[in-house]
Amino acid sequence: MQDNRSIPASTVVPVLVYPDVRAAVAFLAAAFGFVERVRIGEAHRAQLAVGDGAVIVRDVRHEARPPEGVFHAHEVMVRVEDARAHCARARAAGVEILTEPTDYEYGERQYHARDPFGHRWVFTQTLADTRPEEWGGETVGT
Repeated sequence: MQDNRSIPASTVVPVLVYPDVRAAVAFLAAAFGFVERVRIGEAHRAQLAVGDGAVIVRDVRHEARPPEGVFHAHEVMVRVEDARAHCARARAAGVEILTEPTDYEYGERQYHARDPFGHRWVFTQTLADTRPEEWGGETVGT
């Protein structure tokens, strides 16, 4: 695959709609530690890096709208080094914590959050390399 500095190098890049792109960028940086890497227009789009991943924040336009109400169709999962410390940072920045950091049998410590714009996030810290068969899952592919 060819590299292009104008787009994140990640294989999967979520594009999330926010009513105010600049406010979203500032919030995601303060709350979650994301770093803006490309700005497209003052209020149109922004690419943010997080670890070796990325997310694109875009404006409301045509049929694109941010989440509304308590229902949601997606969550974005982000790997972090320390879920408890990350959760504390997010809470201090005003993030609604939906579930506290919890250790799961599949080897992850995770917490769920909703940002002030309605997007749902799952932050996960790997605690152990656990085979899916050890907790009731099934390995299907390689």
